[in-house]
Amino acid sequence: MQANMGNADRIIRILVALGIAFLYFTDRISGTVATVLGVIAIVFLVTSTAARCPAYSIFGFSTRKDSSG
Repeated sequence: MQANMGNADRIIRILVALGIAFLYFTDRISGTVATVLGVIAIVFLVTSTAARCPAYSIFGFSTRKDSSG
């Protein structure tokens, strides 16, 4: 699987996931909202770690700069 996420995209996703975690652990969000945002945070962390987003692949989109030139 080829990476299709650039560094800026990965950093933004990690920061969003950390922000969601902060809101959860400080009891700013709870219930269904916390569950939905928690799932989104986990997906953001996994895709950032893998540098690959399945949704980008479906639409043929990439934020990764080509390293060959």
